[in-house]
Amino acid sequence: MMGGVRGIDRDLILACKKGQARAWDRLVAKYERLVFSIPRSYGLSREDAADVSQLTFTILIQSLDSLTGESNVKAWLATVARRHTWRMMERGRREGIGKEEDLADTPWLHGNEKPSERWETIDWLDGGLSKMSEPCQKLLKALYLDEVEPSYAEISERLNMPVGSIGPTRARCLQRLRMVLGER
Repeated sequence: MMGGVRGIDRDLILACKKGQARAWDRLVAKYERLVFSIPRSYGLSREDAADVSQLTFTILIQSLDSLTGESNVKAWLATVARRHTWRMMERGRREGIGKEEDLADTPWLHGNEKPSERWETIDWLDGGLSKMSEPCQKLLKALYLDEVEPSYAEISERLNMPVGSIGPTRARCLQRLRMVLGER
């Protein structure tokens, strides 16, 4: 057995692929708190966070065959959980449900804004993105605004960027966007 987190994860994934229930239980136990914490950190209710968690692990089951020994299961699960959290937030925004009161004071997150406020927010975000470098713009739009919701592999191919650099680059681009938008 190879040492380190990836080695342990690799062994668990291989055992899960072989249908070993104990391996699945260990994998879920290892990452359930992480996956549950992501939607909660965005302000979703416990029930919605549980839904996101269940969906995330369901997708993991369906994707086991595509994971390799080099797959970073922790990062993969976090990405899936974040994407489904954002979808639930957007659905909740459209329907006006699904968020706790402490999510944010930003009306557009709650769907309570007036049309003019929504356009102001869109203009504000678009203005922030327009001040970013082209690579950051393309990456953030692919990750968060593309209706197709491409995988990291598709983004890698589209942007000619190694898959392993997408996460760190995303983090740097989001930090820059936060700074740019803080100028508001």
